Amino acid sequence: MKQIGFMQKLQQLSVEDLQKKLEGTRQDLFGLRVNATSTQVKDSSQYKKLRQQAARILTAMQAKKASALSSQQ
Repeated sequence: MKQIGFMQKLQQLSVEDLQKKLEGTRQDLFGLRVNATSTQVKDSSQYKKLRQQAARILTAMQAKKASALSSQQ
């Protein structure tokens, strides 16, 4: 159920905003990996959650780009 609300929010954002959100998500994932090398990770499910979030953002970006291309033609 949470994914549906997240995807609806993503659909309302512009491509530039989606790129910024993707960059932030990837930085969070990188930070989690760095912290895992030095300390024990408390919630290992964060890896999967962040990867899925990044995939959803990429999906929304592709949909926006595809709709923009189809509307131009």
